[in-house]
This record gives sequence, C-alpha cells and structure tokens, in this order.
Amino acid sequence: MGSKSFGNLLDLASGNLMDIPQTPRSLPRVMTVPGIISDVDGYGISDGDSDVISLPCRERKIIVANFLPLNGKKDSETGKWKFSLDNDSPMLHLKDGFSPETEVIYVGSLKSHVDVSEQDEVSQKVFEEFNCVPTFLPQDVHKKFYLGFCKQQLWPLFHYMLPMCPDHGERFDRGLWQAYVSANKIFADKVMGVINLEEDYIWIHDYHLMVLPTFLRRRFHRVKLGFFLHSPFPSSEIYRTLPVREELLRGLLNCDLIGFHTFDYARHFLSCCCRMLGLEYESKRGHIALDYLGRTVFLKILPIGIHMGRLESILNLPATAEKLKEIQEKYRGKKIILGVDDMDIFKGLSLKILAFEHLLQQYPSMIGKIVLIQIVNPARGSGKDVQEAKKETYYTVKRINERYGSTGYEPVVLIDRPVPRFEKSAYYAMAECCIVNAVRDGMNLVPYKYTVCRQGTPDMDKSLGVSDDSPRTSTLVLSEFIGCSPSLSGAIRVNPWDVDAVADSIYSAVTMSDFEKQLRHKKHYHYISTHDVGYWARSFSQDLERASRDHYSKRCWGVGWGLSFRLVALSPNFRRLSVEQTVSAYRRSSKRAIFLDYDGTLVPETSIVKDPSAEVISALKALCSDPQNTIFIVSGRGKLSLSEWLAPCENLGIAAEHGYFTRWSKSSHWETSGFSDDLEWKKIVEPIMRLYTETTDGSNIEAKESALVWHHQDADPDFGSCQAKELLDHLETVLVNEPVVVNRGHQIVEVKPQGVSKGLVTGKVLSRMLEEGKAPDFVVCIGDDRSDEEMFESISTTLSAQSSAMSTEIFACTVGRKPSKAKYFLDEVSDVVKLLQGLANTSSPKPRYPSHLRVSFESVV
Repeated sequence: MGSKSFGNLLDLASGNLMDIPQTPRSLPRVMTVPGIISDVDGYGISDGDSDVISLPCRERKIIVANFLPLNGKKDSETGKWKFSLDNDSPMLHLKDGFSPETEVIYVGSLKSHVDVSEQDEVSQKVFEEFNCVPTFLPQDVHKKFYLGFCKQQLWPLFHYMLPMCPDHGERFDRGLWQAYVSANKIFADKVMGVINLEEDYIWIHDYHLMVLPTFLRRRFHRVKLGFFLHSPFPSSEIYRTLPVREELLRGLLNCDLIGFHTFDYARHFLSCCCRMLGLEYESKRGHIALDYLGRTVFLKILPIGIHMGRLESILNLPATAEKLKEIQEKYRGKKIILGVDDMDIFKGLSLKILAFEHLLQQYPSMIGKIVLIQIVNPARGSGKDVQEAKKETYYTVKRINERYGSTGYEPVVLIDRPVPRFEKSAYYAMAECCIVNAVRDGMNLVPYKYTVCRQGTPDMDKSLGVSDDSPRTSTLVLSEFIGCSPSLSGAIRVNPWDVDAVADSIYSAVTMSDFEKQLRHKKHYHYISTHDVGYWARSFSQDLERASRDHYSKRCWGVGWGLSFRLVALSPNFRRLSVEQTVSAYRRSSKRAIFLDYDGTLVPETSIVKDPSAEVISALKALCSDPQNTIFIVSGRGKLSLSEWLAPCENLGIAAEHGYFTRWSKSSHWETSGFSDDLEWKKIVEPIMRLYTETTDGSNIEAKESALVWHHQDADPDFGSCQAKELLDHLETVLVNEPVVVNRGHQIVEVKPQGVSKGLVTGKVLSRMLEEGKAPDFVVCIGDDRSDEEMFESISTTLSAQSSAMSTEIFACTVGRKPSKAKYFLDEVSDVVKLLQGLANTSSPKPRYPSHLRVSFESVV
C-alpha cells in the first residue's frame, strides 16, 4: 500500500542516493526557522546558517528513534485510534535527565500501521497530546528497512556474524540499502519540520538511523547533533566487509557527539575511522576527540541505566505481591537460577542450558535443589536462524527434564510466552542467581533489573513477611561479551562458549557465602542506583552542549556528493586563494618572493612518479626568468633528487632537507645551514630505527645527508602508530644530550639537527633581500603539511619586523581545506599549478608586433 507521506521511495537513482523525493509536511510547523520555510526540505548546500534567524523559545530536545514511546490501538467500535505512553520505553525515561523547563519532542515510527487516509488526523493527535511526530514509513519500505537491512544485515554484522554462505546470513542487497536510505530521508524530513536551529539539540538513537546525520548536516551546517549506538560496534576486520562502510562512518562523523556503551565499541569505531578514512584521534581533557576536516567530533563512553522509580513501582503492585507468594510457595526449598532473554541466536540460550545440564552431571547433589527458570521474550526478528535456535532450545530442555526430572521436580522451566512486567519482576526478586550468557550483546539491562528487584521495596518486604533491615543478596553470572559486564565488577564473568566453566560459575554463585553475596549486591546496587537512565541522559546532554559550543566560531563548507557529504569547518578568515586576485597583486608589484613546497604541492602526495610535470617546469622556468622574482623550492627531499628533477630551471633556488642545504641558483654552490656538522648521532639512531623496521612490517628508513626518517605509511595503521610513539620515546631518551631534535609527523618519525627548519630558510631569504635593498612587496608561500606551517609563521614574523614602510601583500596558502596558520587554501595540486601558470603568463607577456603586421593580423581575424 502506498503512503501519503512518501510515495514510490524505491525508485532511487543508483548514482545519487540523496536525490530522493521530498516529504510533504502534514504537521503544522512548530518552532520553525523563519526565512527558510519554503526550502526546508531542499538539500542545497549553503555556506552556513548565519542567515537563519530563529524564534526565541525555551531549550528543546528532539529525540529521534526507530519507534515512538507510544502504544496505539484502534477502537473496534468507534474506529478511532487511541494512544498511550509506553512507560517501559527508555526513550521516555531519559526525560528524567533533563530540566523540567526542557521541552522534549519525539520523532519516530508508530508500532501499528496507520492507513494513509488516517495519517493526518493521527499525526495531529499524537503531536498535540504527546509531542510526538510520527514518520509513517510505507509498508514496503518499512519491511525492507527494518526487517531487511537492519535485522538481516546490520544487526548480524554488528554482532560478528558474516554471511559466509547463503545458509549463514543474508548477503548484501542494494535494494535493502536503498530502502534504509529512504527511511532515513523520511526521518530527516520530519525532524526538519519541527527544528529550531538556534535552540534545539537533536539526539539520534541506534543503528537504524546511521545516515540520518548526513541528511541533517547537509541541510543545516550548524545543527547540534548527537548519536548513541545501543548495539555493539564490531572490530574493523568485521566492519570493513560491509560494502557501504564509508557511508555509515561518515554519517556518524557528521554528528558532534557519538556515544557508546563500552570502550571496546568506541575503540573499534576509532580503528575503522583510522583504517578506512585515515583519521587520527586524541584525548582532550579526558574526552576522546576526532579531528574531522576542521570539526572536532567527540566520543562518549557511558552505558545506559534503568529507571529506578518505574521498576520499584511495579514491585509495589498487588499483582506482583501475589505472584511473589505463588513463586515462593511453588519453589519452596529450591534455589532459583533465572534467565531472561530474547529468542535470538546471539543470546546464548542453548549454551546456557547445556551449562546447566553439565552442572547437574558434575554436581549430582544439586539435583532437586536448584531449578533454572528461563523466560523467553518474543523474537524481534524472523528467519530460519531464529526457528533453529528455538527448536534446539526446546529439544535440550526436554532432554534435561526427562533425564533429571522427577515427580514434582522440573529442572528447567521454559516460559515461552509474553510475560507481563509484574511477573518478570517477581521472578527477579525470588531468584538466587541471574545468568546472562549472551555470545554478543550491546548492553543488556537484565542484570540491572535483577539487582534492583533483589533490593526490594518496603511494600514488597511486607508482602513477603521480611523485615526492612534484613540483609540483601544477589549473584550474577555474566558473559564477558555483553556491554554491562565491565560496569558490574562484582559479577562472575564467564566465556559463554566454555560450557564447563559456566557450569562451575553457576555452582560457585549458588554456594557462595551469604556475606560475600551481600558485598557483591551492595556494590552493584550502589552503581546501578547512581547511574540510572536519568544520569545517562543528563551526562550525554551536557557533553553534547559542550561539543556544540564552537559552531559559530568557524566558517563551514559542505563537500562531497550524496552520502559522502561532509562538512569542513575552518577559521572565518580562511578562504580560497583567488588566482585573479593573486595575479593582479603580482602585476602591481616590483620585487617578489615565492616559496613552494614540493611533495603535496607541486607533485601529488599519492603519485608514484615524483618528477615534476612539464607544466610545473614550464611555469617555474618562466617565473625564474623574471629578474624581479626570487623563487625557492623548500622541501624535505634530498639535494640530489631535487637538483635532478628541477635541472631545467636555471635561476631556481632550492632548500633541501628542510633547509639544511641551500642553493640560490643552479650555478651557485650548496650552502649548509651553519648549524652543527657533527652527524655522529646517526650511529646511535640508525641501529634503533633498523630494529623498529625489522619488527614493523611495511616500514622503512629514509637516509638523508642531514637526517634520518622512519616511515610507517605502509604498515598496519594501529601498529604503525603505536610503534612510532614508542620509537619517538626511545629516541628522545637516548638523544637527550645530542644536538638534534626528534619530530613525529604524518606517518613518520624524523631526527634532524637542531635549528633546521623551513621557517629558518624563508627567514634567511627574506632577510637577505631586505639587506640588499630588495624588500619584497609581494610574497607567495604554498605548502601542504606541518613543516610548511613554520614557513607561514616565519614570513609574517620577518616582514612585520622590517623598518621599511612598504606594504607587502602576503599570500600564505595551504593545499587542502584544513586548520592552518595560512590565510588561504587551494584544494589540490592542480590548483597550485594553475596559479603558477597564471603568474608565469604575467611574467611572460605575448610579443608585441610591428604596427603594420598588427593591422594585417587584426584584419585577418
């Protein structure tokens, strides 16, 4: 059936997934952004959002999740929809972390299908009554999006399951991916319908919406955007198998803050960013931060908590008290071991039951004294794997009960039906031990709920006839592969695949002394009660505010097409170098100085051939032939290579090895920097670098006359970076008394004499020009890496100190849009070549013809 809110979604152009039909708005605009209402659903890239004027309002949070925290049912008599809040939804509970003045708007799908003809009325109703904005995905899109791409491809992959063969998971399906993008586009349109850019913070939840940030960031450059992943994030070896891996990574990186339950998940994400996008991260005052094209993307590591009040209120219900008494009577004299899991291949149900069987085999004295009650929640997905897991579970339970059961004793009780909250809470409260044996799980809040229920409430104690001051106990057996395991340090951690060890752990838990049980319970309860869902939401919200503070202090550019879109954020004064403006200034000047880096400036960094192109040589020759010009190539390369490559340029100055060697023209001699010529330190450095090269596959040593450089660009990114840090520390220690400096650059560690730098070269050249009365009134300096920043700074310092009243036009330019001390940028090497050609053409005017030839020529034209 079609949908009024979005029709024909799957007719997507294969070349550009962003070219998706726009969603008509059925809701009235709330807290809109004046000035852009007519274009709110467009995706034209603007230079920023500074022209947007927002309405004054109180702080708001827009919570975006796959499902709204609502339960809906259609009245069979009136035919009208009735909705109520889902009091068990974590999305509803997180409001406890916000101030009472904060307005919260929810964007997501309803759990029930609403006919197209009723969507307008339902939208208005749920918005007015619950501040909820429904997305209304068409049924075919929702099926392919949720049951298809999310559950058959992302969910298994994020839980380390690869589709090695057709019978072992679904292979990547481009149609399902397009549905995923389409669904995210619908969510984006709904968010744009209610956003107030100045005031609102948007918090997106889970893997269903990983490209939503790209849509929002593309439209609003300064949107305040957070994302929390509730599932595991797999290691790079698993994640890199996903054909759309970069699109999803860039989607998350379009946020200001990304949240994970554990450091393991965050570490895997950082590794993927490093290996696939070449990004580096650092710790900034206790916060992990990624530098992404001038933007700082922060990572937060904090597991979600539970809503204490909600759980305690359920424990106080009369129905809970009745169920408690029933369980107490039914299992009197027996110790209850409890498991609560979804029917899912990752929950380790069969492994848990096998471990229990092994326990009965190893410890026959426990037969008749313990019982495993396994509550099975309905499966969230469908497929052959779920059916096979269910079949195996039932078969194993039947075998155990037939072998070890007796009249009045059933070792394993399998409750495979929808279990109300009060009943689950009663089982939690009566269980001696709770076991969560998942082979992979994002967080899993079952241990938290169990601990709180074991603590109990005064009303519950009264119904059980227990005194308020009686000691509380609980024991947990937890898989080391679930997100909550690191937080609950008093739990017995197990490898779920080791059935023998799990059985022994269960035995230890039920035979543990009461005193030890009390200590473990006290420790867990204190952590859970102080790190509830309100604490989690408040902490994330505060960090999102901190991460969004500098939005208006930078100028933004959008680059990239489709889902490869990303935002470049740089200083407001940082702008593209105009060829016309530079050529005009060049033409007006009389004395000029031009400084050029080599690799990454005149020759692409990625090029295997390092010789300059014919265009570069031609432009340099023309510029050098102008007597008003002083041209220098300032590079870290050796003098022999540079001399050979640039031989056609007779009057070109060359500063090799970062300025250790300098030559003013091809006919002049090489000069050294004047610093220490003692290179005995090489005898110390070379053996150390050789050792690291032997132990780091893909690394190599570059030996220069004045320096030694250790390269690791072809090594494993993580290992190479780790080895570079270790090498840096090692060299700094052994060279502390030597006249050298040890620097770590982009994928290199370099040792060179003290005082040698590109900045020193530019300073010397300019100073010499000033001394000879040739003070330049035009300076161009272009480079692409960290060492070139020294040139930019030196030029400014040297010329600002001159006594001459002459005004010098300075064009300091970096290659690539990135943070720099330069005032200008050019995107790539080809832009640098075009600039040099423009300047060269000005230096080499076309020949003037005699008047009689010029007339004849013009008549021909």
